[in-house]
Amino acid sequence: MRIVLQPAARSDKDVNQHYLDTIASPVTFANHSDLLAPDVREHLEQLFPEGTARMWGVVPGKKNVNVSKVQKMSAGDFALFSGDKKIYFAGTIALLWRDEKLAERLWGRNHNDQTWEYMYALSGTQGLDITVEEIRQLLSWKPNRNIQGIYILDHSDSETLQAYLSLEPSTADTSSAPAPDPQAEAAAAVGFDGELERTALRAYRGEQAALKRHLLPGHTGQCALCGRVLPAALLVAAHIKKRAVCTDEEKRDFANIAMLACSLGCDSLYERGYVTVIAGGVLQVSPLAHAVAALQEHVEQLAGRAVPWWTEDREPHFRWHRSHTFKAGTPV
Repeated sequence: MRIVLQPAARSDKDVNQHYLDTIASPVTFANHSDLLAPDVREHLEQLFPEGTARMWGVVPGKKNVNVSKVQKMSAGDFALFSGDKKIYFAGTIALLWRDEKLAERLWGRNHNDQTWEYMYALSGTQGLDITVEEIRQLLSWKPNRNIQGIYILDHSDSETLQAYLSLEPSTADTSSAPAPDPQAEAAAAVGFDGELERTALRAYRGEQAALKRHLLPGHTGQCALCGRVLPAALLVAAHIKKRAVCTDEEKRDFANIAMLACSLGCDSLYERGYVTVIAGGVLQVSPLAHAVAALQEHVEQLAGRAVPWWTEDREPHFRWHRSHTFKAGTPV
């Protein structure tokens, strides 16, 4: 899966209206049954049993410049919406199809008499707050490069950005995707001759051990998120801000950069962005956690809990987690 960068500046009045009409307010399939092709509606209803989905579209562009780009997009790719020097919204492309009449009904036509007929529905949507400058630095772009026109990142950059933002795949119609080649995968595994243990990894493990000793001097400790007192073996030193983007100074700030999180679920929930800590020290649960019954049941006991580990000194790191990792609701 790759990442599609979708320009959509909400400072533009028309773009903002489109966003409010079909992203902030999901499209109800039954309202457009007269236009939706039967096979498209069938796929949509299978992917979205509730009968609604957030939708977006792409115009063909001058001399059909966007058509070849759209043809490279696949269900399962991530779409990141950008505008006003920020990445502010993301989701998994669940389904792609072409429908000029439906696009015209939803969004009208632009000044070139084109409509956004290359349509896609999004699942697993979330809000983000990432500056384009961060993307430039992360992907080693030129200082003046901006996101202009729909653009599909290559696999390497997509993987880098996916890891940086902790993006989780969601529901998608991948029935037409080529099946993996078991022989090729096996050959890649057998043929790997890279270094399995590296000095950097050993140094990292040493750092983690020292960090945990600082946070947990005894045989038991308290999880910063759920508050349970547990044996040391069930607690990890979890970085509040993703370690990979911490400065050396931040990594060495043992008192503020990390917290104890239990391996019974809190560490993974925080790392994957299903929970976060807001300013003032209250635990907040992602709306996406409610989409899975078992996950919702698990996080209900955490929502609204006071987190004593929060302090003003640690707030910048928690703020980074909220804007980069937490699976926030769709911005309205």
